[in-house]
Amino acid sequence: MKILMVFTSHDILGNTGRKTGFWLEEGAAPYYVFIDAGVELTLASPKGGQPPVDPKSDLPENQTAAMTRFKGDAAAQVVFSKTRKLEDMRSENFDAIFYPGGHGPMWDLVDNERSIALIESFYDAGKPVAAVCHAPAVLHRVTYQGVPIVRGKRVTGFANSEEEEVGLTKVVPFLVEDELKRLGGHFEKTVNWESFAITDGRLITGQNPASSTAGAQALVELLRNDRSTNRAAAG
Repeated sequence: MKILMVFTSHDILGNTGRKTGFWLEEGAAPYYVFIDAGVELTLASPKGGQPPVDPKSDLPENQTAAMTRFKGDAAAQVVFSKTRKLEDMRSENFDAIFYPGGHGPMWDLVDNERSIALIESFYDAGKPVAAVCHAPAVLHRVTYQGVPIVRGKRVTGFANSEEEEVGLTKVVPFLVEDELKRLGGHFEKTVNWESFAITDGRLITGQNPASSTAGAQALVELLRNDRSTNRAAAG
């Protein structure tokens, strides 16, 4: 299995002057789900190199087992520091694409023409697309067969109530929940900060940082099932 993870390169939180980036748990937890499953993993970002980490994601109250593992894993830190440039990525070289969240993607990936075209090329080729937390926002201009990719799909993402709780409702370009609904997605959510991921066909979405493990596991399961089906058909 070959998976492409796409990270943000944006590090400024709107007009607040505060730093942002990707949420560390949303990078570390899926990374280890994939690595432990034997996935051949490639990391990319719009600018390449080290993607910025949201400093809030590394506060003591936000620590997780995956983050602890990552901080003790020098090899993984090198991998993260050397993401490839998004413009060089091609869907034919991978089996699936996965977007970690954090607020960063709301500024440099949601309207990124290369990202939009890349997601469409994966989906058009029958390959899974996965995104967690704020990252489902990167789907807001993605289409499939002329309509929004999320239309008629069960989806989730960072809930309005979660954005309100962190006090950034007026800072983000748009609210993930509202936008997915506007596009015709059937938005579902659980209580704030609890793990919740949805698989609908080839589209996988997770609600929040706690959902990043479940989202990554769902993607691995989907790829394994696809492989089993293909082997059965060939046999």
